[in-house]
Amino acid sequence: MMKRLATIVFLLLAVAVLATTLLPLTHSTAWWIRAWDFPRVHIGITGLITAMLGAAIYRPAFALLILLTLGCAIYQGVRIFPYTPLATVDIAFTQDVAPEGRITAIAVNVLMGNDDHDAMRALIDREDPDILFMMETDTVWAQALRPQLDRYDTVIEKPLDNHYGSIFATRLDATDARFVYLSEEQTPTVFAELQGPQGGTFFFVGLHPRPPVPGEDTDARDEQLRKAALLGDRKRGPVLAIGDFNDVAWSRNSKRFISEGGYRDPRIGRGILPSFDANSWWMRFPIDQLHLTTGLDLISMARLENVGSDHFPMKAVFAVSTQAK
Repeated sequence: MMKRLATIVFLLLAVAVLATTLLPLTHSTAWWIRAWDFPRVHIGITGLITAMLGAAIYRPAFALLILLTLGCAIYQGVRIFPYTPLATVDIAFTQDVAPEGRITAIAVNVLMGNDDHDAMRALIDREDPDILFMMETDTVWAQALRPQLDRYDTVIEKPLDNHYGSIFATRLDATDARFVYLSEEQTPTVFAELQGPQGGTFFFVGLHPRPPVPGEDTDARDEQLRKAALLGDRKRGPVLAIGDFNDVAWSRNSKRFISEGGYRDPRIGRGILPSFDANSWWMRFPIDQLHLTTGLDLISMARLENVGSDHFPMKAVFAVSTQAK
């Protein structure tokens, strides 16, 4: 009886592992297919356990299925491997930068329904970032953070009640700071041209496209990310892109964003550093991303404490390189 039950479990798990591994290879933009880009760690572990279960109840008819599930586990491991400390880092941290040349940027999806405004105010007061990018901000959030926002020289706001409002604030000299719309989904992207504290122009791109959820395929999200990858004049300055991408760092779409924009990913060689869901200890994914082009030196990157949102805030300290200046 137990062996029969184990056989049923093995077959069901094997089919699930094969389906969730192979479906994303179709490159379909259907939400229920693209959603399987997210739990690759979970699928890989499940594939390995399934192959071990198949070996434990082995019979010749299971041989191919065992090999296929093991192959799926290996494939998922290969996709995740760059985001482990075993891989070579994509961006080395730079430490020999004078304090006056350092720029601190914080990006956080505050969660529109989150009413713990005190936690966010305390974080801003403590970190005192030079660049602050907040997503899911409505008029309630804008008013709650008004004392903090008033400290900044440049503030642009797009409060919305549909979970896609945003606020951008900086004390750096801003030649340009505005919201742009890059796809039909009408979610605002922040674009700014900024000056480093010791000179040098660089561009800031703040992103928050829609996620793959029921009724929301990824065509618009993918289009927005493709266009955002090329924002900023590389001949005039490097680019920092940051925000809630609603896509995992290891997806094909994220890889294309990096490749087409000439970006580097600081997670590579350091760890997954999952940022969502902050309220779950096991279903967490790296969707709050940070990418830099050559010309920006990364000094540090960190995931900050929970501020009541379902996203952890992300912090980066960087500088405009001497060459870029």
